[in-house]
Order: sequence, then C-alpha cells, then structure tokens
Amino acid sequence: MKYNFLFATDMDYTLLMPGEDIPADNLRSAEKLREYGVALTLSTGRSPFLTGKFAEALRIDVPLITGNGSTLWDPSSRRHLYSMDFPEEILLKYSRLFIEKDIDATAYSTEGIFFYPASSRRGFCEDYNKGLPDDLKAPLKDVFTPDLPPVSKFLLINPPAEIMEEMKASGLFELVTSGPGLYDVMLKGATKGNALLKLADNLGIPRENTFGIGDSENDISLIADSGHGIAMGNSSAEIKAHAEYVTSACTEMGFSKAIEEFVIPLVRALNQQKPSSLS
Repeated sequence: MKYNFLFATDMDYTLLMPGEDIPADNLRSAEKLREYGVALTLSTGRSPFLTGKFAEALRIDVPLITGNGSTLWDPSSRRHLYSMDFPEEILLKYSRLFIEKDIDATAYSTEGIFFYPASSRRGFCEDYNKGLPDDLKAPLKDVFTPDLPPVSKFLLINPPAEIMEEMKASGLFELVTSGPGLYDVMLKGATKGNALLKLADNLGIPRENTFGIGDSENDISLIADSGHGIAMGNSSAEIKAHAEYVTSACTEMGFSKAIEEFVIPLVRALNQQKPSSLS
C-alpha cells in the first residue's frame, strides 16, 4: 500500500502500560490511520524481539524503529534491516566493566537479548514469551564472558553514577532515560528521531508528513524531529515543550485521543490540498 504519511508511536506509557496488552480503544483508532493513507509503526526502546505480537495486533506492514533508533526491523521476516552496532573495542570494554562491577545490564543484539549476571530484566522478557510459539519467542541468552555478537544498545538499571559520568564524558554515546531508573545507551546519532526520518525517506514519505508520539526523555527526538510532534499527558513539562499537540495520559487513552482529535483531522485537511503539496 502506498502511504503519504507516517505515524510513529512509542510503546510503554504511550500506546500501552508496561506488561499489558494494547487497549481496545487504541487498536480501533490505530486501524483508522490506514483509511487516510497513514503508515503506522512502533518507535520503541525495546529490542525488536519484544515487539512482534504488538506489531501483529496493529497490522503494521512497514519496518519498526527499535532499540531507541539504533535498529530498523522488518516484523514480517523478523530480520534487521539496519543496526547501528557498537565497535568491538567499545563492546568488549563495557562488557568487562558490567561483569566486573556487577552492573544490572542487558544487551540488545541482532541475535537476541543478552543478560549480564546482575541483570533484572529476564523476567520481563520471559513474560513476553509466554504463550508464543517457539519461532516467535524472543531469543534470551545469558552473558558469561565479554565476548558477544554485535550489540546496538545497552539497558542499564540504576547504574552507579560514576559509570554514567564516564559514558557521558566519552562523547561516544546517546544516553537517555526510558523510565524510572532505566538508562538506554546507544552510539552517538542513534535516536528515535533520526530513525524516523530515515524510515520516512525509505518509504518515500515527505518528512513534513511524519508524526511522532511519546512520553519520556528518549522520545524527545521523535517528537522534535517529526513534522508533527505529540506528547502524552503523563509527560513532563520538558517533553511537552517540544510538542505541537499534547494529549491525555496513557491511562486515559491519550493515544486514541491524539489520533481522533489531532492526527486524522490534520491528515484530512492536508489530503484536501493539491496533490503537488503532498508529493
């Protein structure tokens, strides 16, 4: 299907509450986007291996933005189209550090999700896998040595301040929070906003015809870099300041409200303009 617009949504605290299914109201509103030529995609800090059942429920037929923009993922083939991986020397250095310092760390790789010895994230990922056939389950693996396959993101939970200061001082990383105590670490330039623009270009969609919705620090680039940024009502004032439109909170179906009251009316108005303005 040919799309003229692209709508990218964060997941946790935007599309759904963590650990829960997508609310029926949000599913119904998301389905309406297709009627207006709007491609829907996820833009999440999660590993792509933790998105499949949600992409299927939303009937998404374009690549997903995962790992906070460090990867583009094809949900139909379950393959990475793009992955901005850490150079080997950086991966080895920090893998050793996470093991030696007993850091609560998880690594996102093209080969699966890797848990360092102190990681507390395994339970969340195991819950995702429950009830899924083996070929759709996220590959979950334990880290025993610093040697890993290519990795595009570290998730650190309540890391020591000195570790974060060292990473910030290096100038090598994008460091953002995705929830209380959750720190996402990617290579410099790996952001949701950059990935949204890359995806729009690949789909032949004008950048001004893009929408981005989110709630947390890791969504600022998505909101700010999209043609039309949307902040959730549960966002901080800092995030809301980057948005063109502020909707209700996640628990108040703010995702659905944004589509019904902002996205569809705007797309309808733009579709009434001359075709040349949408090319």
